[in-house]
Amino acid sequence: MTRIAQIIVAAGKGARLGSTIPKQYLKLAGKLLIEHTISAMNSTDLIDETIIVVAKKDKIISDIISRYKNIRIVIGGDTRAKSSLAGLLSLSNKPPDIVLIHDAARPFVSKSTVVDIISNLKENTAVAPALPVVNALKTIDGIKIDRKSLFRIQTPQGFNYKEITQAYNNLSQNITPDDDIEVAKLSGINICYSEGDPNNFKVTYPKDFERAKKMISLNNYIATGNGFDVHRLATGDKVWLCGVPIKCEFSLLGHSDADVALHALTDAILGTIALGDIGDHFPPTDPQWMNAKSEKFLLFALSELKKRGGVLQHLDVTIICENPKIKPYRQSMRDKLSQICNLPIKKISVKATTTEKLGFTGRSEGIAAQATATVKLPE
Repeated sequence: MTRIAQIIVAAGKGARLGSTIPKQYLKLAGKLLIEHTISAMNSTDLIDETIIVVAKKDKIISDIISRYKNIRIVIGGDTRAKSSLAGLLSLSNKPPDIVLIHDAARPFVSKSTVVDIISNLKENTAVAPALPVVNALKTIDGIKIDRKSLFRIQTPQGFNYKEITQAYNNLSQNITPDDDIEVAKLSGINICYSEGDPNNFKVTYPKDFERAKKMISLNNYIATGNGFDVHRLATGDKVWLCGVPIKCEFSLLGHSDADVALHALTDAILGTIALGDIGDHFPPTDPQWMNAKSEKFLLFALSELKKRGGVLQHLDVTIICENPKIKPYRQSMRDKLSQICNLPIKKISVKATTTEKLGFTGRSEGIAAQATATVKLPE
Protein backbone atom coordinates (compact mmCIF):
# COMPACT_ATOMS: atom_id res chain seq x y z
CA MET A 1 0.00 0.00 0.00
CA THR A 2 1.29 3.45 -0.94
CA ARG A 3 2.58 5.42 2.04
CA ILE A 4 2.04 9.18 1.79
CA ALA A 5 3.63 11.90 3.91
CA GLN A 6 3.29 15.66 3.78
CA ILE A 7 5.63 18.47 4.78
CA ILE A 8 4.20 21.86 5.71
CA VAL A 9 6.96 24.47 5.56
CA ALA A 10 6.42 27.11 8.24
CA ALA A 11 9.91 28.40 9.00
CA GLY A 12 9.57 31.76 7.24
CA LYS A 13 9.44 35.13 8.99
CA GLY A 14 6.80 36.74 6.76
CA ALA A 15 8.71 40.03 6.45
CA ARG A 16 6.73 41.15 3.38
CA LEU A 17 3.51 41.06 5.39
CA GLY A 18 4.93 43.71 7.70
CA SER A 19 3.98 41.79 10.84
CA THR A 20 5.99 41.63 14.05
CA ILE A 21 5.25 37.90 14.31
CA PRO A 22 5.57 35.18 11.64
CA LYS A 23 2.50 35.24 9.39
CA GLN A 24 1.71 31.58 10.06
CA TYR A 25 0.98 32.59 13.68
CA LEU A 26 -1.42 35.40 12.79
CA LYS A 27 -5.02 34.84 13.87
CA LEU A 28 -7.65 34.27 11.24
CA ALA A 29 -11.23 33.88 12.52
CA GLY A 30 -10.07 32.83 15.96
CA LYS A 31 -7.48 30.31 14.75
CA LEU A 32 -3.87 30.68 13.71
CA LEU A 33 -3.28 30.74 9.97
CA ILE A 34 -1.19 27.57 10.20
CA GLU A 35 -4.08 25.79 11.95
CA HIS A 36 -6.28 26.46 8.93
CA THR A 37 -3.54 25.09 6.67
CA ILE A 38 -3.06 21.92 8.72
CA SER A 39 -6.82 21.30 8.77
CA ALA A 40 -7.08 21.83 5.01
CA MET A 41 -4.17 19.50 4.23
CA ASN A 42 -5.68 16.83 6.46
CA SER A 43 -9.13 17.03 4.87
CA THR A 44 -8.50 13.67 3.19
CA ASP A 45 -7.81 10.33 4.87
CA LEU A 46 -4.91 9.67 2.49
CA ILE A 47 -2.06 11.17 4.53
CA ASP A 48 -0.10 8.84 6.81
CA GLU A 49 2.27 11.36 8.41
CA THR A 50 2.64 15.13 8.65
CA ILE A 51 5.86 17.07 9.25
CA ILE A 52 5.68 20.73 10.30
CA VAL A 53 8.96 22.53 9.60
CA VAL A 54 9.44 25.58 11.84
CA ALA A 55 12.25 27.99 12.64
CA LYS A 56 12.16 27.01 16.30
CA LYS A 57 10.00 24.84 18.53
CA ASP A 58 7.68 26.79 20.79
CA LYS A 59 4.57 26.28 22.90
CA ILE A 60 2.27 27.66 20.20
CA ILE A 61 3.12 25.05 17.59
CA SER A 62 3.39 22.29 20.22
CA ASP A 63 -0.15 23.01 21.40
CA ILE A 64 -1.44 22.96 17.82
CA ILE A 65 0.04 19.61 16.84
CA SER A 66 -1.15 17.98 20.08
CA ARG A 67 -4.65 18.02 18.57
CA TYR A 68 -3.66 15.90 15.57
CA LYS A 69 -2.45 12.35 15.02
CA ASN A 70 0.77 11.33 13.25
CA ILE A 71 2.26 14.82 13.18
CA ARG A 72 5.78 15.94 14.14
CA ILE A 73 7.80 19.15 14.41
CA VAL A 74 11.14 19.54 12.62
CA ILE A 75 13.48 22.53 12.86
CA GLY A 76 14.21 24.03 9.44
CA GLY A 77 17.02 26.10 7.96
CA ASP A 78 17.55 29.71 6.94
CA THR A 79 16.21 29.12 3.41
CA ARG A 80 13.15 27.44 1.98
CA ALA A 81 15.34 24.77 0.36
CA LYS A 82 17.09 23.91 3.63
CA SER A 83 13.74 23.66 5.41
CA SER A 84 12.33 21.35 2.74
CA LEU A 85 15.42 19.15 2.97
CA ALA A 86 15.14 19.03 6.77
CA GLY A 87 11.57 17.83 6.41
CA LEU A 88 12.54 15.21 3.84
CA LEU A 89 15.42 13.85 5.91
CA SER A 90 13.18 13.58 8.98
CA LEU A 91 11.19 10.95 7.08
CA SER A 92 14.21 8.79 6.21
CA ASN A 93 13.75 6.26 9.05
CA LYS A 94 10.37 5.26 7.66
CA PRO A 95 10.42 6.66 4.13
CA PRO A 96 7.11 7.24 2.37
CA ASP A 97 6.50 6.44 -1.28
CA ILE A 98 5.04 9.87 -1.94
CA VAL A 99 5.62 13.23 -0.26
CA LEU A 100 3.67 16.48 -0.61
CA ILE A 101 5.40 19.77 0.25
CA HIS A 102 3.14 22.72 1.04
CA ASP A 103 3.46 26.36 2.08
CA ALA A 104 2.04 27.05 5.56
CA ALA A 105 0.82 30.39 4.19
CA ARG A 106 -1.68 28.72 1.81
CA PRO A 107 -4.63 27.97 4.13
CA PHE A 108 -7.25 27.56 1.40
CA VAL A 109 -5.91 24.50 -0.41
CA SER A 110 -8.87 22.33 -1.35
CA LYS A 111 -9.37 18.63 -0.79
CA SER A 112 -9.76 18.15 -4.54
CA THR A 113 -6.35 19.75 -5.19
CA VAL A 114 -4.64 17.37 -2.75
CA VAL A 115 -6.45 14.32 -4.15
CA ASP A 116 -5.66 15.36 -7.74
CA ILE A 117 -1.93 15.66 -7.02
CA ILE A 118 -1.80 12.27 -5.30
CA SER A 119 -3.70 10.70 -8.19
CA ASN A 120 -1.30 12.18 -10.76
CA LEU A 121 1.69 10.82 -8.84
CA LYS A 122 0.63 7.27 -9.74
CA GLU A 123 2.14 7.85 -13.19
CA ASN A 124 4.46 10.82 -12.57
CA THR A 125 7.49 11.56 -10.41
CA ALA A 126 6.68 15.22 -9.72
CA VAL A 127 3.37 17.10 -9.83
CA ALA A 128 2.54 20.75 -9.14
CA PRO A 129 -0.73 22.69 -9.39
CA ALA A 130 -0.53 25.56 -11.86
CA LEU A 131 -2.71 28.42 -13.06
CA PRO A 132 -2.44 30.07 -16.47
CA VAL A 133 -1.49 33.74 -16.58
CA VAL A 134 -4.50 35.68 -17.87
CA ASN A 135 -3.27 39.27 -17.56
CA ALA A 136 -1.20 41.08 -20.16
CA LEU A 137 2.49 41.05 -19.24
CA LYS A 138 5.12 43.66 -20.01
CA THR A 139 8.66 44.40 -18.85
CA ILE A 140 9.45 47.63 -17.02
CA ASP A 141 10.45 49.04 -20.41
CA GLY A 142 7.04 48.22 -21.87
CA ILE A 143 8.13 45.21 -23.91
CA LYS A 144 5.33 42.67 -24.31
CA ILE A 145 5.85 39.18 -22.88
CA ASP A 146 4.08 36.20 -24.41
CA ARG A 147 2.01 34.74 -21.57
CA LYS A 148 1.02 31.52 -23.37
CA SER A 149 3.92 29.56 -21.91
CA LEU A 150 3.74 31.12 -18.45
CA PHE A 151 2.02 29.67 -15.40
CA ARG A 152 1.62 30.56 -11.73
CA ILE A 153 2.86 27.61 -9.68
CA GLN A 154 1.20 26.73 -6.38
CA THR A 155 1.62 24.17 -3.62
CA PRO A 156 1.29 21.44 -2.46
CA GLN A 157 3.84 20.00 -4.83
CA GLY A 158 4.00 16.22 -4.90
CA PHE A 159 6.95 13.94 -5.52
CA ASN A 160 8.32 10.45 -5.43
CA TYR A 161 10.06 10.64 -2.05
CA LYS A 162 13.35 9.01 -3.06
CA GLU A 163 13.67 11.11 -6.22
CA ILE A 164 13.08 14.51 -4.60
CA THR A 165 15.30 13.67 -1.62
CA GLN A 166 18.11 12.72 -3.98
CA ALA A 167 17.52 15.91 -5.97
CA TYR A 168 17.91 18.00 -2.83
CA ASN A 169 21.03 16.11 -1.76
CA ASN A 170 22.55 16.87 -5.18
CA LEU A 171 21.57 20.56 -5.12
CA SER A 172 24.50 22.96 -5.38
CA GLN A 173 25.00 25.26 -2.38
CA ASN A 174 25.24 28.19 -4.82
CA ILE A 175 21.67 27.76 -6.02
CA THR A 176 18.67 29.20 -4.16
CA PRO A 177 15.56 27.66 -5.74
CA ASP A 178 12.16 29.33 -5.49
CA ASP A 179 10.33 26.09 -4.81
CA ASP A 180 10.64 22.31 -4.76
CA ILE A 181 9.62 21.87 -8.40
CA GLU A 182 12.67 23.91 -9.41
CA VAL A 183 14.89 21.50 -7.47
CA ALA A 184 13.27 18.56 -9.25
CA LYS A 185 13.70 20.27 -12.63
CA LEU A 186 17.39 20.95 -11.98
CA SER A 187 17.82 17.25 -11.26
CA GLY A 188 16.29 16.29 -14.61
CA ILE A 189 12.95 15.11 -13.24
CA ASN A 190 9.99 15.56 -15.58
CA ILE A 191 7.22 17.73 -14.14
CA CYS A 192 3.49 17.13 -14.52
CA TYR A 193 1.26 20.16 -13.98
CA SER A 194 -2.23 19.71 -12.57
CA GLU A 195 -5.02 22.26 -12.49
CA GLY A 196 -4.50 24.92 -9.84
CA ASP A 197 -7.11 26.75 -7.79
CA PRO A 198 -7.41 30.58 -7.69
CA ASN A 199 -8.47 30.36 -4.04
CA ASN A 200 -5.25 28.56 -3.11
CA PHE A 201 -3.32 31.82 -2.87
CA LYS A 202 -0.32 32.49 -0.66
CA VAL A 203 -0.70 35.02 2.14
CA THR A 204 2.32 37.24 1.47
CA TYR A 205 1.26 40.89 1.68
CA PRO A 206 -1.23 42.77 3.91
CA LYS A 207 -3.84 42.74 1.12
CA ASP A 208 -3.57 38.95 0.96
CA PHE A 209 -4.35 38.74 4.66
CA GLU A 210 -7.41 40.97 4.21
CA ARG A 211 -8.55 38.72 1.36
CA ALA A 212 -8.06 35.68 3.59
CA LYS A 213 -10.24 37.21 6.31
CA LYS A 214 -13.02 37.83 3.79
CA MET A 215 -12.78 34.27 2.45
CA ILE A 216 -12.97 32.78 5.94
CA SER A 217 -16.13 34.74 6.70
CA LEU A 218 -17.76 33.54 3.46
CA ASN A 219 -16.98 29.90 4.24
CA ASN A 220 -18.45 29.95 7.76
CA TYR A 221 -21.92 29.52 9.17
CA ILE A 222 -23.41 30.40 12.54
CA ALA A 223 -24.62 27.60 14.82
CA THR A 224 -26.41 27.84 18.15
CA GLY A 225 -26.75 25.28 20.91
CA ASN A 226 -28.91 25.15 24.02
CA GLY A 227 -28.27 23.49 27.35
CA PHE A 228 -30.39 22.90 30.44
CA ASP A 229 -29.49 21.28 33.74
CA VAL A 230 -30.90 20.82 37.25
CA HIS A 231 -29.31 19.73 40.52
CA ARG A 232 -30.91 19.05 43.89
CA LEU A 233 -30.01 21.15 46.95
CA ALA A 234 -28.91 19.66 50.27
CA THR A 235 -27.42 20.95 53.50
CA GLY A 236 -23.87 22.17 53.00
CA ASP A 237 -21.57 25.18 53.05
CA LYS A 238 -21.27 26.33 49.42
CA VAL A 239 -22.45 25.91 45.84
CA TRP A 240 -20.39 26.14 42.65
CA LEU A 241 -21.93 28.24 39.87
CA CYS A 242 -20.07 29.23 36.69
CA GLY A 243 -16.87 28.00 38.33
CA VAL A 244 -17.27 30.38 41.28
CA PRO A 245 -17.73 29.09 44.87
CA ILE A 246 -20.57 30.81 46.74
CA LYS A 247 -20.71 30.36 50.51
CA CYS A 248 -24.21 29.51 51.77
CA GLU A 249 -26.05 27.04 53.99
CA PHE A 250 -26.50 24.38 51.29
CA SER A 251 -24.73 22.54 48.49
CA LEU A 252 -25.73 21.07 45.15
CA LEU A 253 -25.82 17.29 44.93
CA GLY A 254 -24.16 15.59 41.99
CA HIS A 255 -21.54 13.09 40.86
CA SER A 256 -19.14 15.95 40.06
CA ASP A 257 -19.04 19.34 41.77
CA ALA A 258 -22.63 19.79 40.46
CA ASP A 259 -21.97 23.19 38.86
CA VAL A 260 -25.34 23.38 37.14
CA ALA A 261 -24.39 26.48 35.11
CA LEU A 262 -21.21 24.97 33.66
CA HIS A 263 -23.12 21.78 32.86
CA ALA A 264 -25.71 23.77 30.90
CA LEU A 265 -22.97 25.68 29.08
CA THR A 266 -21.15 22.43 28.25
CA ASP A 267 -24.32 20.98 26.72
CA ALA A 268 -24.91 24.19 24.78
CA ILE A 269 -21.46 24.05 23.17
CA LEU A 270 -21.77 20.32 22.46
CA GLY A 271 -25.10 21.14 20.82
CA THR A 272 -23.45 23.50 18.33
CA ILE A 273 -21.42 20.60 16.93
CA ALA A 274 -24.11 17.93 17.41
CA LEU A 275 -21.92 15.92 19.79
CA GLY A 276 -24.52 14.66 22.23
CA ASP A 277 -24.65 15.83 25.82
CA ILE A 278 -22.47 15.90 28.89
CA GLY A 279 -23.75 12.50 30.06
CA ASP A 280 -22.51 10.84 26.86
CA HIS A 281 -18.93 11.91 27.53
CA PHE A 282 -18.86 12.02 31.34
CA PRO A 283 -21.43 9.48 32.58
CA PRO A 284 -22.37 9.72 36.27
CA THR A 285 -21.76 5.97 36.56
CA ASP A 286 -18.02 6.46 35.89
CA PRO A 287 -16.12 6.79 39.20
CA GLN A 288 -13.33 8.85 37.63
CA TRP A 289 -15.68 11.85 37.49
CA MET A 290 -16.59 11.68 41.18
CA ASN A 291 -16.22 15.22 42.63
CA ALA A 292 -14.61 16.38 39.36
CA LYS A 293 -14.45 20.08 38.60
CA SER A 294 -17.04 20.91 35.96
CA GLU A 295 -14.51 23.19 34.32
CA LYS A 296 -13.00 19.99 32.84
CA PHE A 297 -16.27 19.23 31.07
CA LEU A 298 -16.51 22.72 29.60
CA LEU A 299 -12.88 22.60 28.43
CA PHE A 300 -13.59 19.28 26.71
CA ALA A 301 -16.52 20.79 24.80
CA LEU A 302 -14.39 23.79 23.80
CA SER A 303 -11.61 21.47 22.61
CA GLU A 304 -14.04 19.49 20.46
CA LEU A 305 -15.37 22.72 19.01
CA LYS A 306 -11.86 23.87 18.12
CA LYS A 307 -11.01 20.51 16.49
CA ARG A 308 -13.87 21.14 14.08
CA GLY A 309 -12.62 24.61 13.24
CA GLY A 310 -15.28 26.30 15.35
CA VAL A 311 -14.89 29.66 17.05
CA LEU A 312 -16.95 30.62 20.08
CA GLN A 313 -18.84 33.88 19.49
CA HIS A 314 -21.15 34.38 22.47
CA LEU A 315 -22.35 32.70 25.67
CA ASP A 316 -25.56 33.36 27.59
CA VAL A 317 -26.52 31.58 30.81
CA THR A 318 -29.54 32.04 33.07
CA ILE A 319 -29.47 30.64 36.61
CA ILE A 320 -32.89 29.87 38.09
CA CYS A 321 -33.10 29.83 41.89
CA GLU A 322 -34.44 31.59 44.99
CA ASN A 323 -31.10 31.41 46.79
CA PRO A 324 -28.27 32.22 46.73
CA LYS A 325 -28.64 35.67 45.22
CA ILE A 326 -26.64 35.74 41.99
CA LYS A 327 -26.20 39.47 41.43
CA PRO A 328 -23.28 39.96 43.89
CA TYR A 329 -21.35 37.21 42.08
CA ARG A 330 -22.33 37.94 38.49
CA GLN A 331 -19.17 39.80 37.55
CA SER A 332 -16.95 37.12 39.10
CA MET A 333 -18.85 34.52 37.08
CA ARG A 334 -18.36 36.46 33.85
CA ASP A 335 -14.66 36.86 34.63
CA LYS A 336 -14.29 33.13 35.30
CA LEU A 337 -16.10 32.15 32.09
CA SER A 338 -13.96 34.61 30.14
CA GLN A 339 -10.85 32.94 31.55
CA ILE A 340 -12.02 29.37 30.86
CA CYS A 341 -13.34 30.05 27.37
CA ASN A 342 -10.74 32.61 26.28
CA LEU A 343 -13.64 34.84 25.25
CA PRO A 344 -13.92 38.63 25.73
CA ILE A 345 -16.15 39.46 28.65
CA LYS A 346 -18.40 41.59 26.44
CA LYS A 347 -19.48 38.33 24.75
CA ILE A 348 -20.53 36.65 27.99
CA SER A 349 -23.91 37.15 29.65
CA VAL A 350 -24.85 35.80 33.09
CA LYS A 351 -28.40 36.36 34.27
CA ALA A 352 -30.57 35.11 37.11
CA THR A 353 -34.27 34.76 37.74
CA THR A 354 -36.70 33.10 40.14
CA THR A 355 -39.93 31.19 39.58
CA GLU A 356 -41.82 33.38 42.07
CA LYS A 357 -41.79 30.66 44.75
CA LEU A 358 -43.34 28.17 42.31
CA GLY A 359 -42.04 24.65 41.63
CA PHE A 360 -38.91 22.94 42.94
CA THR A 361 -36.73 26.02 42.47
CA GLY A 362 -39.34 28.16 44.20
CA ARG A 363 -39.31 25.79 47.16
CA SER A 364 -35.46 25.90 47.18
CA GLU A 365 -35.26 22.18 46.46
CA GLY A 366 -32.87 22.67 43.58
CA ILE A 367 -31.18 25.06 41.16
CA ALA A 368 -31.66 25.05 37.39
CA ALA A 369 -29.68 26.70 34.61
CA GLN A 370 -30.21 27.17 30.91
CA ALA A 371 -27.57 28.32 28.44
CA THR A 372 -27.16 29.29 24.81
CA ALA A 373 -23.88 29.16 22.89
CA THR A 374 -23.30 30.83 19.55
CA VAL A 375 -20.37 29.67 17.41
CA LYS A 376 -18.94 30.13 13.94
CA LEU A 377 -18.13 26.93 12.04
CA PRO A 378 -16.60 26.17 8.63
CA GLU A 379 -18.89 24.69 6.00
